[in-house]
Amino acid sequence: MIYEIRGKQVILASDLAQLYKCSNGTKDINKAVKRNIDRFPEDFCFYLTDEESKNIWFQFGTKNYQVETRGGKFKNPRVFTEEGVAMLSGVLNTEKAKLVSVDIMRAFVKMRKFIKENLIENNYINSILLRHDCEIKELQDTFDKMEEKELKNKLFFNGEVFDSYLEIIKILNKAKKEIIIIDNYADETLLEIISKMDKEVTLITSKKLLKDIDINKYNKQYHNLKVIKNNDFHDRFIIIDKEFVYHIGSSINHLGNKIFSINIIEEDIVKEPLINKINMIIKID
Repeated sequence: MIYEIRGKQVILASDLAQLYKCSNGTKDINKAVKRNIDRFPEDFCFYLTDEESKNIWFQFGTKNYQVETRGGKFKNPRVFTEEGVAMLSGVLNTEKAKLVSVDIMRAFVKMRKFIKENLIENNYINSILLRHDCEIKELQDTFDKMEEKELKNKLFFNGEVFDSYLEIIKILNKAKKEIIIIDNYADETLLEIISKMDKEVTLITSKKLLKDIDINKYNKQYHNLKVIKNNDFHDRFIIIDKEFVYHIGSSINHLGNKIFSINIIEEDIVKEPLINKINMIIKID
């Protein structure tokens, strides 16, 4: 799916839409670019000329590389360079786009490696490719930092039950070894969620919404839950591998009922005493 056009390796918007499983095809791609047009200069994406469209059409035996727009008119397809693909995965902000973009980036890298090993001996060209690799890495690092910053604070409004539920699942799936959940109002909703986790889960709760019989029946099948009754906590927390601490503004069984936020706690002066307190409670129990 990667073509050589104007001395650049590019991929068609229609092919990206197919790879990203966009429900509305290239419309989703074009909307994302339009909303963030300042992030897509011409060296990131551009429209093919009539001649370039025909060359692809004839060279690869495709029926038509023109895209129908409003009023029945046709426009030549848009293509994305490697930088454009990286930028697009950031603005689409879906798990599918991020995962597929990794494979696309690898394909670009393999193409450049092939060119360098088989066709290019000129040191000047090699230096351009090396600089290009550095720019791509810098761009990807920027995306990673933007994504990390975005995930530190999440705000959910009334009715956003599914979105907030997905965010909790995303946090829990980060765990490699263990999960600690502090929630005084935990009930069978939590059992349903952690039944899908293959990690050890410790629940610290003060209420009796979860009965011993429910916990025992759960552990007869899944064997991954330890419940500690404790009344020291007012707020809700999720601790991942005793390294990442999330403050949850709502009990898990009330997600989306009212406005709340999910925040990651990074300051050691806050995080370390909290983890130490939790470790003490678990040890005593």
